[in-house]
Amino acid sequence: MRRILLIVFAFIVASCVEKRKDVPTEKTAEEIGLRWSEQKAWDWYNEQPWLVGTNFNPSTAINQLEFWQADTFDPQTIERELKWSADLGMNLHRVYLHNLLWKQDSVGFLNRLEDYLKISNKYGIKTMFVLLDDVWHPVPKLGKQPEPVPHVHNSGWVQAPGAEILGDTTRHDELKGYVKGVLDRFKSDDRVLLWDVYNEPDNVAGQPGRKELEVLNKQEYSLALLKKVMHWSRSVNPSQPLTSGIWRGTIDHWGTPDSLPTVDRYMIENSDVISFHAYDGDTLDVKRKIQELKKYKRPLLCTEYIARGVGNTFQAVMPIFKANNIAAINWGFVSGKTNTIYPWISWDMRFTDEPEIWHHDILREDGTPYKQNEVDFIREIITSE
Repeated sequence: MRRILLIVFAFIVASCVEKRKDVPTEKTAEEIGLRWSEQKAWDWYNEQPWLVGTNFNPSTAINQLEFWQADTFDPQTIERELKWSADLGMNLHRVYLHNLLWKQDSVGFLNRLEDYLKISNKYGIKTMFVLLDDVWHPVPKLGKQPEPVPHVHNSGWVQAPGAEILGDTTRHDELKGYVKGVLDRFKSDDRVLLWDVYNEPDNVAGQPGRKELEVLNKQEYSLALLKKVMHWSRSVNPSQPLTSGIWRGTIDHWGTPDSLPTVDRYMIENSDVISFHAYDGDTLDVKRKIQELKKYKRPLLCTEYIARGVGNTFQAVMPIFKANNIAAINWGFVSGKTNTIYPWISWDMRFTDEPEIWHHDILREDGTPYKQNEVDFIREIITSE
């Protein structure tokens, strides 16, 4: 009798094990989409023209929330300004999103992203969406956004997700639906060229009234969130590459991962293509960054540059990028509510009128150039062989 019971028990156990094979389980890191190989990254990049564009935010929006919320989404301005950029020959824009927009109305938000992509595609402009951002105000709020502080650079730009969620690791998973939902909707859409999953993680707001609201030990929290965002993004396995751009640190260390801050090293080692920021006033520093980053043997995209006041101009920097086949995406296009014609120092130094030397941006709100010779140069270098 005992022998019979043991046989029956073994049969039941074996049956349960067999049935469990059909039960779906959470994918492990090894089973989700993997980082692209160097060859795959280059195969993708070599299919592209020289990628040139801007970080696009319509002149009527002070930040990401005003850009995309239903009450202030402005397709007329978007279309007008995208046409102007296409007229210059631009073919790629980097565009910031925000997690609160998903929380507010995920369906409406996705529909507005679709509307934007229809307009940009009409003018032959691809899109790089930015999912999260650690820069400027750490307390984002839905609803009506503040009016710009006169003559102050980016007075209304907001972080995503903001300090409340970033500084509480138990709340990081609240972003999972947003990240995976947006990626899944556009993961095979050829109008979206690539994804920037997290802009400048661990950048600390230092402006008066903001630094007191920042997360303490921010690097620790930003790294934890970055790892989750990259994992969620990989699990969707989009057809487009993923990146998160290096932006700080000693230039000589950029090509040596062991010498980089932990966050920066993670970005470098987990991006399919390498993106970076180059606001350097000395073009030799820009060249040094490029030489260091070439050590990773992957395509390079500069996703932020132009700081005219320190000598970082289109005429000085664009030829370097073109000679090295590096994507060139400057900050700012049409001067508007972000006030990015004013330098960063406008947070500490009072300005009362338009600066003689614009910090960012290319056109005025009516479409006329800040400098005609600059616009002529941009158009010529893009279109010339």
